[in-house]
Amino acid sequence: MEFRLLGTVSVDTRRGPLPLGPAKRRSLLAALLLSANTPVSMGRLTACLWDDEPPSQARGVIQGHVSRLRALLAEGDAEAYGVELLTAGDAYALRLPETLLDAQRFEELLTLAREQRDPADAVLMLGDALSLWRGPALGGAFAGPPLQAAAHSLEESRLSAVEHLALSYGKLGEHHRAAAVLRTEAVAHPLRESLSAALMTALYQAGRQSEALDWFHRTRGLLADELGIDPGRELADAYGLILRGGPVPALSAGRPGPEAEPVRPPVPPRPALVPAEAHADLLPRAPRGFHGRGAELAALGRAAAGEAPVCLVTGPAGVGKTALALWWAHRNADAFPDGRLFADLHGFSDTGEPSVTEVLREFLLALGVPPRRIPESAPAAAALFRSLTDRRRLLVVLDNARDSATVRALLPGGADCVTVVTSRHRLEGLIASDAARPVPVGTLDAQDGTALLAGVLGEERVLGEPVAARRLAELCGGLPLALRVTAARLAGRPRWSLAHLADELADERGRLAHLAVDDTGVPAALRLTVQHLPGEAAHHFGRLGHHPGTHFDPYTAAALAGTDPPAAARALERLGAAHLVTETAPGRWELHDLVRLYARDLDPATGPQALTGVLDHYIGTALAAVETAQPGGEPCFALPADFRRPSAVRDFADRAEAMGWLAAEREDLARAVTAARAAGLDDRAWRIILLQWPQVVWRSRDNWVPLLSTALECARAVDDPYAESRVRTLLGWVLSEEGRLADALTLLEPSPALARRTADRLGEATALVNLAVVQSAQGDLDTALANCTRAAALARQEGNPHTEMLALLHLSRTHLTSGAPDQALHVAQTALNLGPEHEEAARTSLLHTVCGEAHLALGNTTEALALLERAAGEAESTGYDEGAVRALAALLRVSGRADHRRRHEEAARRLAGEEP
Repeated sequence: MEFRLLGTVSVDTRRGPLPLGPAKRRSLLAALLLSANTPVSMGRLTACLWDDEPPSQARGVIQGHVSRLRALLAEGDAEAYGVELLTAGDAYALRLPETLLDAQRFEELLTLAREQRDPADAVLMLGDALSLWRGPALGGAFAGPPLQAAAHSLEESRLSAVEHLALSYGKLGEHHRAAAVLRTEAVAHPLRESLSAALMTALYQAGRQSEALDWFHRTRGLLADELGIDPGRELADAYGLILRGGPVPALSAGRPGPEAEPVRPPVPPRPALVPAEAHADLLPRAPRGFHGRGAELAALGRAAAGEAPVCLVTGPAGVGKTALALWWAHRNADAFPDGRLFADLHGFSDTGEPSVTEVLREFLLALGVPPRRIPESAPAAAALFRSLTDRRRLLVVLDNARDSATVRALLPGGADCVTVVTSRHRLEGLIASDAARPVPVGTLDAQDGTALLAGVLGEERVLGEPVAARRLAELCGGLPLALRVTAARLAGRPRWSLAHLADELADERGRLAHLAVDDTGVPAALRLTVQHLPGEAAHHFGRLGHHPGTHFDPYTAAALAGTDPPAAARALERLGAAHLVTETAPGRWELHDLVRLYARDLDPATGPQALTGVLDHYIGTALAAVETAQPGGEPCFALPADFRRPSAVRDFADRAEAMGWLAAEREDLARAVTAARAAGLDDRAWRIILLQWPQVVWRSRDNWVPLLSTALECARAVDDPYAESRVRTLLGWVLSEEGRLADALTLLEPSPALARRTADRLGEATALVNLAVVQSAQGDLDTALANCTRAAALARQEGNPHTEMLALLHLSRTHLTSGAPDQALHVAQTALNLGPEHEEAARTSLLHTVCGEAHLALGNTTEALALLERAAGEAESTGYDEGAVRALAALLRVSGRADHRRRHEEAARRLAGEEP
């Protein structure tokens, strides 16, 4: 299956092109493809299909085209290609691998061509790119103003590719070919001065000076006759060059001279996704106490010179690769005015690696891309990242990379970007494919090792025992990690001699060599450090090794160690002073990979107890976060029978802080679930997942399905119908929000009965509501009405107005859909009378909208306008864009006011993740 925008809008399949039908349907498809994998609002689609005031039935027309387009795609076996047309609130999104879209492949080839040093390679890629064009862009579509602008932008990209192709021919000395390519376009675009100037230059270099001068006079006449202007500077400069008979800079020899700047083809402007002044900086602070590495820093500087360099910093674990990269990055900050990105790829960590999509998401967010504009697939996100970095001077540091493939997906697109990769592997594949420049990092020599010791202990102490200091550096194997922990021990014991510690370290190194992890000497240094820790700090250190996550705070450390947060905070400070843990942010700590492995082996028998403690800590803290984020909501479940209540649970000041904790801990909560399952603690695993429901509801399209599917497996593993029902209800709702109605129905249908088996009336009510939403969307209105009615009755019996209000909201919506506005109005008003004082504004906004729409259907225009205006205001005041779009869309059906239209368009753009 292939989607085409570069020519007639079409969809090619193995059986031939799909019969798309009328121009407006092609326009709809074009609008969705131009924003592939991103929701396109109803307002945006309307603007694409009509160039003047749309008809009153525009929404119905669009819905009809969407329905037919879905059917056509199904006939073309779209599912097999990963293609799906989704409904996202008041918007639609066409999900597809972007490799199926000719415009995306064209941009990829154009980007690759710009990166080529050899003009022959650029010619091949540009030829492939231009061969994708089969006529004017967006042909066969009815082009409203947005599509006209998009077609113009695509045409500008095509002309840029032509100009680049001619320039590449010129670098190869094939000036006749360059002139032939340019003449066709110059005839079609006689007023485009850049084309005429390039054609004149190519003709002149091909020895056809008179033709070049004739073309100038022809273009000058056209400019005067058509536009009443004189030739611009570019055209005039080309004319002057030909008259003088001088050489063309940087082209005659095929490559720029030593003093010449490289000539790059003009690049058309792209739609701005981020503010021009946006500056991304994810770089951690510079390492403290950095010493030596003059040769490595110089080598890294040389490797970073040139065009789009990839610098590969390699060496054994603990040798200081990350410190070197960060030190160099901070020293050269002025070279990267557009920002510095950093990602720890955890390539050698037992906690698992982040996915490419997760890393790209962080990079794109740092570059200012709205969350809803970030593609879900890794190839699409990588393409957007390359596009955004195309014209920036940016540094990207990829730390702890394990393989070349992961790095390739994260490389920026700009010729002025520098990528620094650190790895324990040589990554020879990256050297072969991307000309990565190796910067090997070895151990510190004795002089730099003693300098590092002097930086911690003071020069006087080191100069007082130079032989012992040199011996210490040698015994530590020149590894900065071993040197730092050794220096920390000496710094805390001013009466110790360096010779004494050198003797002790030498003895331990011989006895503990079998504990080495990648690097000889590190376990010995760590053991000596831990042996001299206070008892409380040593106890916490041993338990920290069993932490399933990547970071911890005093509450987490206390749960692991079975202590309280104040004791854990004191221990962490002591461990930090010994360089055994690192404070990455106030109150947030991490363990180095090797240190984590060492700590875990100190007391392996305590692992199960530490794991259960931290899992119960996560459950207790998440319960507190849910209660703060959704006050008055029903409890999700009973605690496990052997639940070990934490000694203290952190307080959350407000909803924002609680939601922030859930978001920040999402990765570690997922790691905790993995560890729980491995330990056979499925009863904890599903609870930890289910307690994230406020974040799931708030960001329903943020890839929650895999985690919730794991929760369902856990619930089945422990044969808990209560858990299975609750998880099915939440997972089914997420699937329905993603437009996967058939999958949602399959998940939701057993859920009410499962809840009924455990007398979970509120769970049954919520399951019935979510099931009714899917049934209504599929046209089974009678069943949806019955299920909503049943859900409201159950909630009423339980005395839970929150859940009853939810059921009545969807009951009123279903009545309205089924053509019973009087019943919809009565039910909605009943729900509004129920609402507790703390009820969220989003729900009241939706209920007021239903009331307004019901009044419209009953002909009560005055009451309808007042209610819909109120609903829109409630939604706008709380940032609830979906509710604002719905209320304002209803208002526009009767008012037609300019301010309503403006507010509707603004809300729709925000909902679609577009820039204002």
